[in-house]
Amino acid sequence: QVQLVESGGGLVQAGGSLRLSCAASGRTFSYAMAWFRQAPGKEREFVAACNWSGTDTYYADSVKGRFTISRDYTKNTMYLQMNSLKPEDTAVYYCAADTFRGTSFKRAESTTYDYWGQGTQVTVSS
Repeated sequence: QVQLVESGGGLVQAGGSLRLSCAASGRTFSYAMAWFRQAPGKEREFVAACNWSGTDTYYADSVKGRFTISRDYTKNTMYLQMNSLKPEDTAVYYCAADTFRGTSFKRAESTTYDYWGQGTQVTVSS
């Protein structure tokens, strides 16, 4: 069993920054992970993913160059640094874990991941 708890969401003005955290517990922190988001009335979409070590990262085109995914093994925590935020980034952000693999193959697909957090709301005002 793996438990994932997101934090760090909030309200920010366009152009601002936020850092989301995803604290993991229950198993050795050596699996692939990702961030997804879901805006009201829309499907959940992929944001960013990293492999077990954090050395291999992958981003959605919509956030490339603005968001950075990382992980800290000493704290069993994954992060999403979000800069230059836009109103269209408003959504509930979820972290996810693929506990079967250190590197996911279809890492932009939500079905790849077997554990999910409860989500944290990010609202960007214009």
